[in-house]
Amino acid sequence: MAGIFGHLNLDDSEYVYSLTSGQDLIWDAAQQYLDRVNMDIMSAVSIFVSEETESFKERYKLPGGGYLQRRRSEGRYGTVKASGSWDVAYPLEDFGAQVSGSDVDMAYMTVRELDNHIQTVTIQDVNTVRWEMLHALLDNVNATFVDERHGSLTVCRLANTDSTTYPPVLGSASDADDEHYLESNYAATAISDTNNPYETMVNEIVEHFGESVGGDEIVVFINQAEAPETMDLTDFVQVEDSFIRSGANADVPVNLPNVPGKIIGRIAGAGACWVSQWRWMPANYMLAVHTGVPGPLKMRVDPAATGLGRGLQLVAQDESFPWTSSFYRHRFGFGAGNRLNGVVMELGTGGTYTVPTDYD
Repeated sequence: MAGIFGHLNLDDSEYVYSLTSGQDLIWDAAQQYLDRVNMDIMSAVSIFVSEETESFKERYKLPGGGYLQRRRSEGRYGTVKASGSWDVAYPLEDFGAQVSGSDVDMAYMTVRELDNHIQTVTIQDVNTVRWEMLHALLDNVNATFVDERHGSLTVCRLANTDSTTYPPVLGSASDADDEHYLESNYAATAISDTNNPYETMVNEIVEHFGESVGGDEIVVFINQAEAPETMDLTDFVQVEDSFIRSGANADVPVNLPNVPGKIIGRIAGAGACWVSQWRWMPANYMLAVHTGVPGPLKMRVDPAATGLGRGLQLVAQDESFPWTSSFYRHRFGFGAGNRLNGVVMELGTGGTYTVPTDYD
């Protein structure tokens, strides 16, 4: 078949529990497929997730700021203590699904039905990872996670004016708190050269990480509802349609980044950034991330020494007949580490940022 088990030369209609090739062979093929899915997921979320971590809590550090000191009369300088650090924590939760049914149901399960079931679970896994990731980015309220082994942990979001002091922004010498959850104070339909959310969001990022001649690797993710007004901006340069040959004097974006969604163009000028139309971004919300610095989130996983594995795993209770009772398990959790690499803007006039309903 053309599905997961096609390379085993199994017929769609064969019963899984009476195959001469053995359940263990099918089990191994299924796990290899899940391993490929896990790699694809991590590749897709790498712009938002800097790394996996076994730590439940850590001190995240960035270089500090300030000035050198004039030497004192005794020929010594004052002691310097590096700033630019904050404490963060990461949750670790257990997600999963189960193959279950009566002995008759199991006996009649065909290879095609098993293939469909595994693909359903992988779709559920992708949806779960994406939801947890976007929840960690779009929810502006720090959360408390009760860890069975480490007690209550404060899981941080992007910079949200919670009294954390960050390294000085460019043009300043003082550590300060910051707010990266913004409201535009105008509707999405009012996006224009005058009401340009891209300039605001890009400036909020480059003030921390600097800006380069010719633009930076910043991507702003939008819902398709915001595309028409975005494309009407004077500084918007549309990506060339692969089925249309551009004229000799047309500007065409180059070196497009590989990110979730579809890159529809680039904003030139003061708010230089890529624009990705991503249908999983809620309408009236925009998310900006700098791809040239560590991503905003870390994904907590189990320590390797536990042997629990990483990513979506198949877990069997009976090694001789693994499909008789099998579970799919994925243990992970997202928390913000680099709280400065990410800006969310709500396009609205309510006065303050409101968490999207689907991610509250």
